[in-house]
Order: sequence, then C-alpha cells, then structure tokens
Amino acid sequence: MGERSKPALFTIPAHRAFADALVAGLLAQHRGDAMALAQGMVLLPNNRAIRAVSDAFVRQSNGGLLLPRLVAIGDPDLGEQVGGALDPLGEEEAVPPAIAPMRRQMILARMVQQARPEIDAGQALLLGQALGAVLDQMQVERVAPGALRDLPLSEELSKHWQTSLKIFEILIARWPDELARMGCIDLADRRNRLFDRLTARWHVHPPAGFVVAAGISTTAPAVAALLRRIGAMANGMVVFAGLDQHMDEEAWKAIGPFDPDPLTGQRRPGHESHPQYALKLLLDAMSATREDVANWRWGSEHDARAVRSRNISNAMLPPKLTSRWRNLKTADRSLAGVEALELATPGEEAQAIAIALREALDTPERTAALVTPDRQLATRVSAHLRRWGIEADDSAGQPLSRLLPGTLLIAIAEAVAERFAPVPLLTLLKHPLVMKGERRLGWLEGVRALDLLLRGPRPQAGLHGIDLMMHARPDDRQRVLREQVCAWWPDARALLEPLETAFDAAADLGEQLAVLREQAGALSGDAVWSGHQGHAAADLFAEMEAAAPEGPRQADPRALPVLLDHMLGGVSVRPPQGGHPRISILGLIEARLMQADLMILGGLNEGTWPGLPSPDPWLAPRIRRELGLPGLETRIGLAAHDFSSALGAPHVLITRARRGSGGPAVASRFWLRLKAMAGPQWKSGDRYAAMAGAIDAPGTHRPAGRPAPAPPASVRPRVIPVTDVDRLKADPFAFYAKRVLRLARLDPVDADAGPAWRGTAVHDVLQRWAEAGTLDPADLEQRARAMFEQPEVHPLLKALWQPRLIEAIRWIAAEVVKDEAAGRTILAVEREGRADIAGVTLMGKADRIDRLADGRIGIIDYKTGKPPSARQVKAGYSLQLGLLGIIAELGGFDGLGTQPKAGDFEYWSLAKKGDQFGYRERPVDPLGKRDKVVSDEFTAHAHEHFEALANAFLLGTVPFRAEINPEVANYGDYDQLMRLEEWYGRDDG
Repeated sequence: MGERSKPALFTIPAHRAFADALVAGLLAQHRGDAMALAQGMVLLPNNRAIRAVSDAFVRQSNGGLLLPRLVAIGDPDLGEQVGGALDPLGEEEAVPPAIAPMRRQMILARMVQQARPEIDAGQALLLGQALGAVLDQMQVERVAPGALRDLPLSEELSKHWQTSLKIFEILIARWPDELARMGCIDLADRRNRLFDRLTARWHVHPPAGFVVAAGISTTAPAVAALLRRIGAMANGMVVFAGLDQHMDEEAWKAIGPFDPDPLTGQRRPGHESHPQYALKLLLDAMSATREDVANWRWGSEHDARAVRSRNISNAMLPPKLTSRWRNLKTADRSLAGVEALELATPGEEAQAIAIALREALDTPERTAALVTPDRQLATRVSAHLRRWGIEADDSAGQPLSRLLPGTLLIAIAEAVAERFAPVPLLTLLKHPLVMKGERRLGWLEGVRALDLLLRGPRPQAGLHGIDLMMHARPDDRQRVLREQVCAWWPDARALLEPLETAFDAAADLGEQLAVLREQAGALSGDAVWSGHQGHAAADLFAEMEAAAPEGPRQADPRALPVLLDHMLGGVSVRPPQGGHPRISILGLIEARLMQADLMILGGLNEGTWPGLPSPDPWLAPRIRRELGLPGLETRIGLAAHDFSSALGAPHVLITRARRGSGGPAVASRFWLRLKAMAGPQWKSGDRYAAMAGAIDAPGTHRPAGRPAPAPPASVRPRVIPVTDVDRLKADPFAFYAKRVLRLARLDPVDADAGPAWRGTAVHDVLQRWAEAGTLDPADLEQRARAMFEQPEVHPLLKALWQPRLIEAIRWIAAEVVKDEAAGRTILAVEREGRADIAGVTLMGKADRIDRLADGRIGIIDYKTGKPPSARQVKAGYSLQLGLLGIIAELGGFDGLGTQPKAGDFEYWSLAKKGDQFGYRERPVDPLGKRDKVVSDEFTAHAHEHFEALANAFLLGTVPFRAEINPEVANYGDYDQLMRLEEWYGRDDG
C-alpha cells in the first residue's frame, strides 16, 4: 500500500450527530463488503465513545453486522488503559507494565508525607494525587523533569511557591527510582511508548484493513504523531469532532497560540478557554492546517439544520471580535430550535427539565438527554422523573461515596474519628445496611431508645462515656427507657469495641482499613459488600488494603472520613440494567460524541458550566506556562467545546437558575454569549416554567384558622405546676399541647450546654452547698469550678461563662453570709410542695426558702438571666414566687412550722448589673412603690389570677385559644402545631 500525497483529514460539523454520522459514512464506504468493515479499526478517545459508536452501529445495522474493532486510545484523566489492540504481545522488546493506579497513589502519598511530615494521611493522598496529575501532564507533553531547573523564576515566586517547587523537584527526582525498584513505568509513559511504537510499525507495515481515528482532540505529541501517520496512510482517515470551518482567518488566528515577541522573547498566552483552541493545537502538532480538513459528507436523521454550525461559530468568536455581533444578519444570529429557560431556583429548574424530558416521550422514537456537570441537578431530575415511573439512564453513574456501601464506610470512619459522639454514632447505628434483614426491627427499637437517652449535652468521649451515661442518669421518668437500652447496648457495644480498640492502638493505614472492612461486614451481615454497589466497594477496598503498606505512615483516625470520602467519590457506579431507552442523563465526558433529538443543557451558571479550574498545589500558573504544560483554563476550553457540540442537536433547551445553594448565581459565559449574539432572536422556553409552577400548585388556598380546642372537662388537668401557670395565661394552646396532649419538645442530640443546662447546673451547685451546712464561700466556689470540669461543658462555654459565674457565685456567698449576720437563715433548698387551691392541685419547687428575722418566710428564686419585670407581675404574669408563697402558707412545704406567713419575695440574678455580677430584684414593695404589688398582698394577687385561670380553663369549658403574647417568654415549641404562620397577622378576630 502506498501513502497519500495529502492527509485524509475530515471533520463532522457540530450540527451533525457525531457517532451516527461517523457510522453512516463507514457503512456507506463499505456497504458491499461486510468483511472489509470487520477488518477495520476505529480509534476513539475513551470507553464512553466506544459505547456511543457501538450504539450507533446497532441503530443503523438493520440486522446482523460484523463491527470493526473499536479501540480506546486511553484517557489518563479517567485512568483508562490503552486498548489491547494497540498493545500487541510477543514483541522482542515488550513495553514494561504500568504501575497500578492505587499503588501509585499510595506511594506518592508516602513520599509527600516524608517530605512534609506535618500532614496526615488524608492530606498526603490528596497532594499525592495532584502530584501524580502533574507528572502525567509532564510525560504526556514530553516535558523533561530537568526543565524545572532551567527556569529562572525563583526570585519572582512567592515563598509558598518556592517551597512547593523545591519539594516538587525532590519528589520527581525520587520517583524514577521508585518505578525502577518495582519494574514498572507510569501509565502516561507507557501510553507514549505504545503510540511511538505503533506509529513506527505502521510507517513500515500499515495494517491491512482501514484505520479511522475519530473524535480525538488531545494535543499530546505522541497522539499527534500517530494521527499524522494515520492520515497519511492510504487506508487511514482522521475525523475530528466539530472543527469550526466557518471562522475566517482573522478569527482563527485570534485564538492563538501566538509567536514570541521579537523584542522580549515572551509568548502571549493563547485563548485556552476557546472551544477550538485544543483542535488548533492538535492540527499544528500534526503539521496540518484547517485547509487540509474536509467536511464529512454523511449525516443522519438526528442532525440539525446546517445553519446551526455557522451560528454556533458566531457565538464563540474570540473576545476581541465579538463586536461583529452588531452587524450580523438575522439568519446568522438565529438559533432556530434552541430555547432558553431561566428559573428562580435549582428546584424549579429540575422540575422544568423533568417535564421537558417527559414531553419528549410523547413523540414515538424521539430521544432526549440532559447534559450537565451538576450532579445535584441530575439527582433532582431523576427524582422528579420517577413520578411518571421513568428511571433515566444516568450514564455518569453515582459516586460510590453517596451510595449505601460508601455512606456506611464513611459513617463508621466518622464515628471512630469523633470517638463515638452521639450524632455520628446514631448516624452509623441507623444506617439502612446495619443489621439488614430479620434482625433490623429489634435493632432499630434499641437504637431509637438510645436516641432518646442521648438527648441533651454530649457524654464523655468513647464507648465508656455511653456506659457512664446509661448508668448515671438520675431521671426516674426515663427508667423504663434506660432499662431497654441497657438490655440492648451490650450487643451493639461488642460490634463497636474492635473499632475503638484498633484505632486507639494502631496508626497504620492498612490496619485501619482492615478493621474498618471487618466491622463493616459484621455490622451489616456482609450486605455492604453485596450487589453491584457492594462489589465496587469491595474491589476498591481490596486495592486500598493491598497498596496501603506502601502508603503514608502517620494515619490520624480523624483524617479517615475525608480520606474515604475522597477515595470512594472517585468511583462511579452505574446500575447494570441501565435505564429508560430514550431518556438519558449525561455528564460532560459521557456526552462527548453522543447526541439526542432533544438535548437539555442544564446548570449553565458560572462555576458549574464551565466549572472553576482546580488549582495546582505544586506548580504556579507561570511555571506551568513556561514549561509548556496546559494551563488551568484548558478545561474551560474543553467544556466550551462540549457545549458547542451539544448545541448542534435538532432541538436544544438550555437552562439555568438565578439562585444557587449559596446565593445569587451568575449566568455562564456561554449563556451570555448566546444571548448577546442572538439578540431579538433569543427564544424563551417559558412554557416549561409555567408547567413546573402548575404541576404541584394547589387548586385553592385555605389557610388554617386560629386553633381553639375545647376538650371536655374530664380530660382537663387537675394538677398544675407553678411554672405552667404563665403558659396557661399567655398562650392557652401551648398549655393544652403540653398538659393535655402531653407533647414535649425533645432536646437535640449532642446539644450545647445552653441556658436550661446552665440553670440546672447552678441550682445543683447551690443546693449541694446549702445542704452541706457550712455555707463556706470557698466551698461554693470550689463546687462551681468542679462543675466546669464535666465532659459535656464545651471549652468555649468554660472560657466565656466561668469567669462571670465565679464572680456571681462569690456575690451569692457574700449575700448569704450578710443575711446570716442579720438574723436570716436558710430553711430549705430545692424543696417540693403542693396545695389544693380553687379545686386544683398546685405544685412547685422552691429554689430556696428562708426564715426572716421577724419570723416570716422569704421565697427566693435563682435566675441565670434577667428576672421578670414588676409590670409583668402586676399584669398577672410571672406569678411563680407568689404561687409558691400560697403553697407555703397552706402548709404545702414540709418543715416550715405551723401557719407560715410569706413576707418577702426575691429573685437572685447571676447576670451583670452595673459593675458587678449578681443582684437582688423584688417584684413587690411593702408600700407598693414604683407601681409594684404590695408585699403583703402578693399571695392574694397571685391567688386571684390563678383562681380565674383555673375556673376558666381547668374547671370550666373555655377553649384553649392560641395566643401570641410578647410580654412573656415563648420558646416556640408548639408554633408548628398551632400552624402559627397560617393565621398570625390575619384580621380574623
């Protein structure tokens, strides 16, 4: 066979479906010779492209067909090997094997950790992965490691970059020795060698069948040389995807790359973010020009109109030439078949996309695909499609870190890392895979009981803290709950204890992974390793364990969750059965060379499409540019090319949301370009927004009225604590919910030691101090300081509140001593009492009861905050002290003598007033001054208000109407139950 005088280079325009057009041309060229087709070879960029072309052959075969060999040249970014057809066996000088990716990552992480001992295993793996990516790029672009030493940039770099560069030079100098020790080479290096060998072999002995390189856009020198050889062979062809033939020479030159400046020698950077930049570099590397490339003659029924390619070219003009848009004719700016849809939120965007996909199914044989790099948007669309029973074929799959096996492994790591703190512990124990099967119901009963027991501040760290919490909790109301947990906990503890023991004793990553694997299987009955998702997790764990001995040494358990999330997130899992045959959800890589009748391009916001370039922690942008490595904006150019190719579908819907998860979103540069170029031809797809808004809209809106339940007298409580009297008066519905319905708000799990905890803790300290009998100020201070040593006290609370409390505690001790000197003595602390008043039993606990010098008693209530105002008390609120006085006068408290008389009522606040912490506040006055209640009339005042409430709500039939009273503290525990937001503020009487 001879060679062509001119290379056979072709391009399939953007308005044509690449895979279908390619297959149509191959079938047309070999229609009469089925064996000739079978003897050919088609080189494609990656395995996803092979799938697309295979599907196109199936669609157009009309029966049986012998396919040509479809071979992937491999994608280093995806970790793909070169196809076996390009790696022949039995040659005299076989190319050494490539090092396994996991083993390589572990060794690089160990080297990074040795160079930077201060980082943990998780950080080392991340930096090692970035190091491997730079090594791959240098090998792909054939940049020698010694080139770094020839760059006179050290003085221009910051101290950070100088340090990173020095470490990088050390590591890349050590890496060849590591490879030689193992008898391996890098995957990128092996790929280069295979391509070089194949190029040389085909130069001497071209293959008998045809060879077509299709859809390849990588600019690697080895690939460019192979493509140049294929184009020159008599039976070879190179077919590009979407090379722009409509750009004039001025626009083509404006892309770059540019020649060096004749005076400075510096080269102006090209427009790497332009969709044609990579293809132009590839043509230059092949010693070809755009004039050498002809249009592929064949198309398919999935093509758009030819004018679409020209309009896409206009939209993607280089920045300095966009002024041409003003002079475009209507035909050159028209985007017939392209609609734009802008919605308020990502949720509305997902709903509208799902409706558009569902609408496509109404046309027989019509296909539709959503293309988006936003996995959250893809997940939402999949969920919306299920309302119609549609399982979309999500070819991008789901990251293993978000599937059940991955979330279980991460949950175990988080529980260990946080030493079995309540939230990660319960997350682990409630995981769907834990005790999956017949045992799960009994297991969940125990977990739910433990959940209730863990409400409140965090116990001590570790499993021992859970043991102490269960056996030391004094609340008798939870006795049954505690007994249930104590019967269940030993079995659960036995499954968790190996994790605690191993991670306390071992810092080796391999041992940690082994223990994690064993206990994940024990907790789930090996369900974590079953099914296609479990098999993917098992394979990854096997690779990690096998490579871990060569990995980083200092493995802090606290870094394990991040490490696992990163490793598991790098594995995508697709369901083996696929999905709907006509509805697809594609990522950008999966969408390359694929096209549907309706292409929906979703998530067109800056930072999503195109995504933000990932920074390189090793090489500064200036260094990358001087070395000749692709810039960080190269990925934007690839995303732009993907966008341009997808715009070539017959019907296109582009969508974006004005707001993202973090606030207002900026429209993608691609969106803005299309909108500016199209001008008045910009067509809106608002009908989908209207359908999205109507699909879940209720027919009528009937908000709830203000609730006023009126239960029969038989269920109304006859016993009421003094602390609930305020609630009954200020918001009767809240009283009804608590005392009649018996609904109580649960404390959060792992709650902060908030106001309720602080009040309880201070009351306990003061009670124990008073009961000790010595009333020694030093003893009180010592007890207060010991309170802050409890494990549930957050360090921030200790730092901020302890100094304030100690000052207030000293004030209390001084006041008690002063009162003792004045003839006032403490009779009781935290004393409970009850009395029958107006046909209702009133009960309460007095913080302190004193005997005054005149023989009467004083009621004292400790407050960690501000006491209620005198105005509130006079209005009939905050009557706790008066009600306790009534109980005392009726003999409801033991040990106060016969017919005690309440003569004083005080709040002792630990808050700051003036220059000191701690002060007394009386809601009454002997003469009723300052608009206060007269001291001797306070119990009668409280009795009057309480009797009115009791007669109306407890003994009568008055409805428990919902009220909002700003005068009284309302914690909003029952706002949702009373549907507050539906009626509050409406003038409904």
